[in-house]
Amino acid sequence: MADVRDLARMLRELQDQLGVCMRCGMCQSVCPLYGETGREADVARGKLALLDGLARELFHDPAGVEERMHRCLLCGSCAANCPSGVRVLDIFIKARAILTGYQGLPVAKRLVLRGFLGRPRLFDRVLEWGARAQDWIIRPADETLGTSCARFSFPFAAGRHLKALAERPFHQMVPAVDTAAGASGLKVAVFVGCLIDKIFPEIGRATLKVLDHHGVAVFLPENQACCGIPAVSAGDNTTFRKLVRHNLERFEEGSFDYLVTACATCTATIKQVWPMLFAGEKDRERRRVRALAEKTLDIHQFLCRHVILPEVPRTRDGNQEVVTYHDPCHLKKSLGAAAEPRRLIALNRHWMLKEMAQPDWCCGLGGSFNLEHYELSSGIGRRKRDQVAATGCTVVATGCPACMLQLHDMLSRAHDRIRVKHAIELYAESLDEA
Repeated sequence: MADVRDLARMLRELQDQLGVCMRCGMCQSVCPLYGETGREADVARGKLALLDGLARELFHDPAGVEERMHRCLLCGSCAANCPSGVRVLDIFIKARAILTGYQGLPVAKRLVLRGFLGRPRLFDRVLEWGARAQDWIIRPADETLGTSCARFSFPFAAGRHLKALAERPFHQMVPAVDTAAGASGLKVAVFVGCLIDKIFPEIGRATLKVLDHHGVAVFLPENQACCGIPAVSAGDNTTFRKLVRHNLERFEEGSFDYLVTACATCTATIKQVWPMLFAGEKDRERRRVRALAEKTLDIHQFLCRHVILPEVPRTRDGNQEVVTYHDPCHLKKSLGAAAEPRRLIALNRHWMLKEMAQPDWCCGLGGSFNLEHYELSSGIGRRKRDQVAATGCTVVATGCPACMLQLHDMLSRAHDRIRVKHAIELYAESLDEA
């Protein structure tokens, strides 16, 4: 259970923020969950109305309040389109922390978050063992996409087409890096993130290749931990703070100009969620978090703002293939980065970018939302899949490995021969001809 004073402080903060909402309903038209269910209770306005009486409802129906608050993708579509500037994500994240602080974590979540995720070395070892044993549990589903499905029927499988764990995680391929500044005169710290480390190490390699090409020095400390977003989503502030402090210690060992990540969710978490949830901590800790957050940029933002990129080629390869681009919610809506990944894609002359109908409509993953509400997540994902397929592309690019998981699942289940790539991979491929 959380400290009562901490809960009281967070409740006061919620009440202050809730007063800004005019209940205008603008959030309804952009909410991907409402688009799937048509339920007012699933819209930000409905949840904010519920939170108005949170202190009272905590005693009457805490489980009901929690169920409503966890039916949310935390995609930020409502906040990005709110005319009153309501910080909806901040409110929902704090509400989940209050609910978990009051009720405690369920046993299964406590085991995963505090038993494994909150212990970085143990977490790495368990998933390394899992990578060796996974062939007993999963079998190939789609050769083009490299997806797998479960050999046996169990609740989590639910017909999913999964990306298997990498045979070697990125932290084994590149345990640590600390190079001197090159031609650019810049040095960046690289935050890898769980999904790139465990499932998509090729994104990590592409990131280092691009930075090296542009003469950017790299500080990549070993034993990095999760950014903390799974704990935040579950309302587990204890694990979240433990992970933040662990990462602060790792990165404070080096000197660098910026911290970059190739994961939109990690970037948004470090840059926005860390300072927000550490606002009530001691001055020194709050300053440490803010100092790192202010240096943090998505890899696309860093490259477009701080290195000299080549001009977009005016001539194209005669055998161009079509690529479309999906805007990750945390990249466009939280960080305001949409043009940057498209510019990097355009630098590869072998691809022609064709926009889908709604490139910034949420893919439907939502982290733990996908685990708890897979049918809803899939319904939203199928809408995205239809838009991708309608472009006639052979590749869909994006800037978030979490979105890549959902795209792999939806495209594989639909038997589409469309590969999924990170935008930084497409740019790294173009450097082979530079």
